[in-house]
Amino acid sequence: MATRLRARYESEVLPKLIKDMSYSNRFQVPRLDKIVVNIGLGEAIQNAKLLDVAVAELGTITGQKPVVTKAKKAIANFKLRAGMPIGCVVTLRGDRMYEFFDRLVNAALPRVRDFKGLSDRSFDGRGNYAVGLREQIIFPEIDLDKVEKVIGMTVCINTTAKTDAEGRALLQALGMPFRS
Repeated sequence: MATRLRARYESEVLPKLIKDMSYSNRFQVPRLDKIVVNIGLGEAIQNAKLLDVAVAELGTITGQKPVVTKAKKAIANFKLRAGMPIGCVVTLRGDRMYEFFDRLVNAALPRVRDFKGLSDRSFDGRGNYAVGLREQIIFPEIDLDKVEKVIGMTVCINTTAKTDAEGRALLQALGMPFRS
């Protein structure tokens, strides 16, 4: 069963991008490759329970079990040793990716306080886009009464686009609210 956004990509976005960017083949059109959602918790060094809460909330938001990330290097100033758990990450592909993107654009981002649109400067030069979210409570799946600490996260949207212009055109066609 294809998600609502994937069906819209096939029926509306694909023909529009072929026409606008003058592609000769439907396989030249950029598409979403994967979405990586990352939470880094430096405070998890002192409070290990905080990481369990972050893993549970990220699992609720994405619908997939997060992988706990560990520190690669020891940093004495931060009382950090190599191998200590300091965050969690989820990589979404396929229908879960489209469903998460749909909820991010249509449910979560409009709930951000004083939201004027996303910056178009967060492209990496190869058509991939990253956005930092300051709080997890913008997602409707999170119960506000059970939130102990507001946690930020990074959402990296990887596309098959070759340039930033192609990536921006794809994300805009999919409904990403960029600042005008």
